[in-house]
Amino acid sequence: MLQFFDFLGVAVFAMTGAIVASRLKLDVLAFVFFASFTGVGGGTLRDLLLGVPVFWVEDQTYLIVCVAVGVTIWFAAGWIEKLGKPLRWADAVGISAYCVMGAAKTLSIGDVPVVAVMMGIATATFGGIIRDTIAGQPTAIAKSEIYLTAAFAGAAVYVCLNAAGVPQWPAAIAGFATAMVLRGGAIQFGWQLPPYGASRGTGDRGEN
Repeated sequence: MLQFFDFLGVAVFAMTGAIVASRLKLDVLAFVFFASFTGVGGGTLRDLLLGVPVFWVEDQTYLIVCVAVGVTIWFAAGWIEKLGKPLRWADAVGISAYCVMGAAKTLSIGDVPVVAVMMGIATATFGGIIRDTIAGQPTAIAKSEIYLTAAFAGAAVYVCLNAAGVPQWPAAIAGFATAMVLRGGAIQFGWQLPPYGASRGTGDRGEN
């Protein structure tokens, strides 16, 4: 289960990195570069903070997946862009998978639930932050739309169900679905939490 969500998160985040490269009209090596650091960025931060071997250093399959995704998007970006908001929906799948994976891996090495939730959030968001920063684009966490909240909710649901003795697969699916519904609602319907100052009529609601 952990490896499934790990590969899903890497592949989908790699896709978002390559889509950004296509929008910047970069060359194929840049596609691979964007796909790679976006795909493994969140998991790298998680493993470094946990003090465990970095996952892609031990298993080169993750980098192969990133390279394959980058090259594929190089050929398919024009078609993918016709699907409507491909970057945002792929990013939603990525954070939903990775918030569960980050929390699950943290629990598997014996850390406490609160740390697991925080690692789930870090794993789910850091790759996208790197991608947007290098591309010179505003990151989703700087907007008022639901983003970090989705990662937090997905990780928290998984951790709570795990603590309650729910088997790993149902707990993981519930955590993934929770994050996906919240992030999907933000993308499709503009869901957001009240921004600072909203009660006084001074909050900036941001863009969705």
